[in-house]
Amino acid sequence: MTSVDYRTDPSQYRHWRLSFNGPVATLGIDIDEAGGIRDGYRLKLNSYDLGVDIELHDALQRIRFEHPEVRTVVLTSLKERVFCSGANIFMLGVSSHAWKVNFCKFTNETRNGIEDSSRHSGLKFIAAVNGACAGGGYELALACDEIFLVDDRSSSVALPEVPLLGVLPGTGGLTRLTDKRRVRHDRADIFCTIVEGVRGERAKAWRLVDEVVKPNGFQQAIEARALELAQQSDRPHDAQGVALPRIERSEREDGLSYETVDVTIDRARRTATLTMRAPRAAQPTACADIVAAGANWWPLRFARELDDAILSLRTNELDIGTWLLRAEGETQALLDVDAVLLAQREHWFVRETIGMLRRTLARLDVSSRSLFALIEPGSCFTGTFAEFALAADRTYMAALPDEPSREPALTLSEANFGLYPMVSGESRIVRRFYGEREPLDAARARIGQPIGPVDAERLGLVTAAPDDIDWADEIRIAIEERAAMSPDALTGLEANLRFNGRETMETRIFGRLSAWQNWIFNRPNAVGEKGALKVYGKGSKAQFDVSRV
Repeated sequence: MTSVDYRTDPSQYRHWRLSFNGPVATLGIDIDEAGGIRDGYRLKLNSYDLGVDIELHDALQRIRFEHPEVRTVVLTSLKERVFCSGANIFMLGVSSHAWKVNFCKFTNETRNGIEDSSRHSGLKFIAAVNGACAGGGYELALACDEIFLVDDRSSSVALPEVPLLGVLPGTGGLTRLTDKRRVRHDRADIFCTIVEGVRGERAKAWRLVDEVVKPNGFQQAIEARALELAQQSDRPHDAQGVALPRIERSEREDGLSYETVDVTIDRARRTATLTMRAPRAAQPTACADIVAAGANWWPLRFARELDDAILSLRTNELDIGTWLLRAEGETQALLDVDAVLLAQREHWFVRETIGMLRRTLARLDVSSRSLFALIEPGSCFTGTFAEFALAADRTYMAALPDEPSREPALTLSEANFGLYPMVSGESRIVRRFYGEREPLDAARARIGQPIGPVDAERLGLVTAAPDDIDWADEIRIAIEERAAMSPDALTGLEANLRFNGRETMETRIFGRLSAWQNWIFNRPNAVGEKGALKVYGKGSKAQFDVSRV
């Protein structure tokens, strides 16, 4: 099967039309029926598949970086009488379990990214629902700050997955109804168990939408509200955007190579080694010089390349269950980068780059892979790179008692204490210590100081610090043990342990909802020969096993 490439640009779009009018960008949904990323289905009624969402993800990046003047984004349909009918049902019916789950995860991350930009970047989003809006289409609208529904007596919003397909809304629909829109749970129960959805003033009364507008005033209402929201943003109106060229990489049988990241796959051990490279040249410190560096500025280049590597591995290398995280380079180079990120964090381009790093690290957190960080002689787990040690399920640090001058070090910076919060809203170091003051204060006191294996283990920053005699065997045994365990059980184990603190809407979407959806996607009521997903559109009725489990 052809591997999936997440790299695209507007000249290649088949499904979205991106236009700009001063502070307002319009993302028009115009899905090409014949443009599926796989064969075997047609994308009718503005239904989408992974290829559609890859374009959406890219379009959002273009708005963030190439158009700093944009303050409000309007999502609307360019087709008559249909906004978006959600994930293509026939695509789901013919897809493997892994494909469905990875597809749902990526769409979740893209919609979370919309909310992330609203929260941190001064971008606001309006869903201008100008036709039937169902399933994942409504979930896309739910990710926006406000939803306007045309009151034409036919347009409605719906989450029909339970009665129609025997599955749950796969992109946070249930959670956003309750946690974000505060829809009363009895009304939400009715809404999610009827196929036809809700329209007009009832949709507004139930908090399913924010405004309902007659057709003759709909466009004017959207334009007026978009400008109102734009006036509340601090994004610059006269800044020069930064172009995002195609991410360059070389592909090998055993991996991928980028300028700042290398991926090496060992298929026999079922591991992928991700080696992150610190900047090799001095980086600019003044905002004007940073903008001039553009996409070649090391923090942005690294974020984009790492993001592409994570997505490629997750989708195309399903058998590679353990990712080994390594880092190399100069400690001071990373400390200098972190200092600039912190000092210039209010500048729009630096802020967007921090956002890209934050979302990429969050993508790593929610990836269903075992993460082992290996801190060895020559390693550079410093500042931003220390996040990988804090994100890992286990972090091993080599001790060299007979050669202390060669011992590796882990170095924290201020960036580790809140610059890159997880989807739980907490930093990884706060999550690690459950917010307890004593270990956090001890770690903070060492900011900027190289921490050797003995101290790192004492401070609780690493899992173990084997000496050079035991290192190779301990790492080998840990990897072999991991490969011998059930991947399904490990996915559940890791997700539970990584998100051990407070819950947010996002953690519930990735945890509770994703877990239930994963289970339901395996059940015969959904995917059996007479399950709802399999018989949809064939003229026969689904036959359910009526026992409750």
